Amino acid sequence: MSIKEPIIAVLCGGTSSEREVSLGSGAASALALARVFPTRLFNVEADALPEGLDPRKHVVFSTLHGTFGEDGGMQRLLDSAGVTYAGCDAAGSALTMDKAATKAAAAACGITVAAGLTFTAAQKPSVDAVIAALGNQVVVKPNDQGSSVGLTIATDRPVLAQALAEIQEGNWLIEQRLVGRELSVGVVQGKAMGVVEIKPKSGVYDFASKYTKGATQYFAPAPLSEELALSAQKAAEIAYAACGCRDYARVDFILCEENAVAALYLLEINTLPGMKETSLLPMSARCVGLDFTALVSELVNPAVQRFRLRAPADQF
Repeated sequence: MSIKEPIIAVLCGGTSSEREVSLGSGAASALALARVFPTRLFNVEADALPEGLDPRKHVVFSTLHGTFGEDGGMQRLLDSAGVTYAGCDAAGSALTMDKAATKAAAAACGITVAAGLTFTAAQKPSVDAVIAALGNQVVVKPNDQGSSVGLTIATDRPVLAQALAEIQEGNWLIEQRLVGRELSVGVVQGKAMGVVEIKPKSGVYDFASKYTKGATQYFAPAPLSEELALSAQKAAEIAYAACGCRDYARVDFILCEENAVAALYLLEINTLPGMKETSLLPMSARCVGLDFTALVSELVNPAVQRFRLRAPADQF
């Protein structure tokens, strides 16, 4: 079979709590990619490679969010099958899905992070232990989930006690609560794009604020001084490199400003962020002149180049 150009296989759906979000990302990305490449959309319904995926003709562009899709599980299967794919490799994906490990890697490279502690559901800390370590204003969230699934803002002892009582399974992270401006920066091939500011009307950027129309305001570019914008972009590039990211990612921060002193704290890195036209990474891209079609082409192009390099000569 002679293949001059690969078919872009867009993976969406998956088995995580973010399946519906992924279906939207996949549909939007496939539509845009089809303007540039031969494209096929795969709806993934199990923790396995979809039937029909062929390493000889497909390059994968995954929009699988959350567990298995974003944590290195799918990436390991693609590697084993010899399938070329866009985005972070299995190691980088596994690292960045672990919020505590991400913070540790970034902190080792000079990025400021919030104080926190991790634990499993089977070994929950006491309320007193949390307050002693972090104070009574904390954020409780899963250590390895996305889309703010399971997020609780604990502003006092009773709320914290209730949040801990409701934890029945999984790996968790409690962080000192930071109050400030939420920022997001897209990074493509190691280079930061525009800074986006996120203003949830509820004051908390949780699942409802992310996915309820009109619940959050977005400013792209963020109304920041040139110095602060450059600082956020530089910090995003450092965190991206520190965690071994590849091709693209979205890096999120909180900007705390007190007594005329500004400090950027890393929140997390999303290696397979939301990919509808209204998502944060596309907003960041529009700040530097990339529309959605141009962005998805830019995201998949490095993988297309890897496919061409590894393809046997008689394939073309």
